[in-house]
Amino acid sequence: MTGRLENRTALVTGGSRGIGGAIAIAFAAEGADVAFCHEDDAQGAAEVVSAIQRHGRNALAVQCDVTDDAGVQAFWAESARALGPIDILVNNAGIGAQQSFDAIDLTAFDRMIAVNLRAVFHFARLAAPGMQTRRWGRIINIASQLAYKGAPGLVHYCAAKAGVIGLTRALAIELAGSGVLVNAIAPGMVETRLNDGLTAEWKARKLSELPIHRFGRPAEVAPTAVMLASSDGDFYVGQTLSPNGGDVFL
Repeated sequence: MTGRLENRTALVTGGSRGIGGAIAIAFAAEGADVAFCHEDDAQGAAEVVSAIQRHGRNALAVQCDVTDDAGVQAFWAESARALGPIDILVNNAGIGAQQSFDAIDLTAFDRMIAVNLRAVFHFARLAAPGMQTRRWGRIINIASQLAYKGAPGLVHYCAAKAGVIGLTRALAIELAGSGVLVNAIAPGMVETRLNDGLTAEWKARKLSELPIHRFGRPAEVAPTAVMLASSDGDFYVGQTLSPNGGDVFL
């Protein structure tokens, strides 16, 4: 199927590479114009913009720290001016850092929550009013399978991603009646730069747990986002779908 997102406009946070970049390009392939932000990845952003444009769609890339409230609001306003009202929001921007529990100080914990959870709330707050007025919208939040099973050295990350799932469920209940569907995706281990901070030992242990015996690829997560953003996802409300290679059975 093609054209499932024709005449839609999407905004993806953290869209210059990895899962966010794959989602942005997949949305364009289905007919959507796409705005995305990145923190400091001009080369990756240019590559994603080119890929979107090759599909004949409009693209906008903006450098933005998702914890900077003024910057986020400016990015949202610029996207709406350039591409029109935002129909689909994908909260993908995230950070990870392997640290033992006793090494995580409050500054590190607060930063993890700010990027991985608070920013999700902020972007949803910006998106919801217009979507409710138009009686149509999709909010897709990227969580993690580690929200369900936890992992050593990632207490703050797991806590933030579990918060994303809770936020998704509660927000879905509030917004579904106005035509705005909120769902989440909880990928398993995917080969992205987010995992560069994990030790080889940690990765080897995780790999040994996977029935599929490999980590995922960003392009294997993007189709789930396309489904949730399109009419194929019209009966999904408050759900968390988990392409994870068998790491967690939900």
